[in-house]
Amino acid sequence: MPLRHLAPRDQHLFWQYGRGPGAPVHEPLVHRAVERHAIVHPHAVAAEHHGATLTYGELDRYAGALAAHLVREGVRPGDHVGLFARRSIPMLVGLLAVLKAGAAYVPQDVSRTSPDRLRHVARTARTRVVLTQKEHVPRIPLPDGHRVIALDDPVPYQRVTPILLPHPDDGCHVVFAAGRPEGVKVTHRNVTSLLHTEPGGLGVRPGDRVAQLLDLACGPAAREILGCLTRGATLVIGGDDPAVAARTATVLIATPAVLSGIDPADCPRLRALAVTGEPGPSRALADRWSRQAAVHDCRGPAAGAVVSTMARHDPSAGRPPVARPVPNSTVYVLDADRRALPVGETGEVWAGGDCVPAGHVGGDASDAGRYAPDPFLGEGRTMVRTGTLGRWTRDGGLEHLGPAGDDRPEPAARPRTGGRPSLPAAAPYADTAPRA
Repeated sequence: MPLRHLAPRDQHLFWQYGRGPGAPVHEPLVHRAVERHAIVHPHAVAAEHHGATLTYGELDRYAGALAAHLVREGVRPGDHVGLFARRSIPMLVGLLAVLKAGAAYVPQDVSRTSPDRLRHVARTARTRVVLTQKEHVPRIPLPDGHRVIALDDPVPYQRVTPILLPHPDDGCHVVFAAGRPEGVKVTHRNVTSLLHTEPGGLGVRPGDRVAQLLDLACGPAAREILGCLTRGATLVIGGDDPAVAARTATVLIATPAVLSGIDPADCPRLRALAVTGEPGPSRALADRWSRQAAVHDCRGPAAGAVVSTMARHDPSAGRPPVARPVPNSTVYVLDADRRALPVGETGEVWAGGDCVPAGHVGGDASDAGRYAPDPFLGEGRTMVRTGTLGRWTRDGGLEHLGPAGDDRPEPAARPRTGGRPSLPAAAPYADTAPRA
């Protein structure tokens, strides 16, 4: 009994506060959700960039042709394919093609990333194929045995049938955060459990316009792109000035740094905003944007690649927003020995359930101390350090108190993940504020 040391009331509150609601995810594979919109609404606009548009039917058809090409090149489920490209419509085609082929994409903005960094990412992720625009092919310093495919070269149409369909726990994309030597493998389950439930999906629906403002290499960029395309909205791909794409957006996912350069008054259609990154938005910034839209502060492990808690900003409240676990996920406040702490005590925040990434890419040493067997869910499940300190409030919210520093638990080898049992039932999600 991992909670035996707690008083009975704190044992009860551990689950009441730390467990997100169980919610069904009807399509656990990202590309299948996009394909469904292509079938039902083939003429709906999936993306626009510099005046050019792409419908869902076109996106699915072009990505299918490229995916067939990738399969002929030997790409298989479980592989990693480099997506070293600039934000563009061909980039979207390449992203979906990789998923259709059953592999995980590894994004880098080729125009902003040094050749040494590109080489490191390609080697660390063990990519054998890299996709890019034709003009950037000379910038790609590939290790021996790699193949470059230009996204803007015509590919004859051929429907792809992957040899094996990926599993929801297989990789969807691999995030190499700035300054980090290792990548984080994010699974289809991580993505769909957040984006196909609320509040993580931000209510995105056909007719919405989601701005794509963030660097491709950062984790939250996948939330912009996949959160839009899996729910049938239009992705507005930004250029060098984020404010231009934001002006017509109804939904934004952005960091505080990006938001500080945009005037909320210039975004009259905006209704939902997810703020991501550490630290979260300042009170003044959140107040400013909350006059325009619902502001959610979203946080989680893996440099924003995965979200485990969200909190809705209330400008009338006299305190920072308190966060709650997203659906199908758990959040724990633990001491240095990984024991649960009573409500009100400060400890390190760990996350479990469907928000746990598949692990780090770049050597077993990079996982040391970050993953551990989850003694609370059991059954072969894994929990992950978020790297932040926090404490539960008396009303059931999680206060984020900043980085945990270097006081890490003893390194633990990451266990093999078994089946994914349903999480125990939980109380309905309260209306509070998120962070990314």
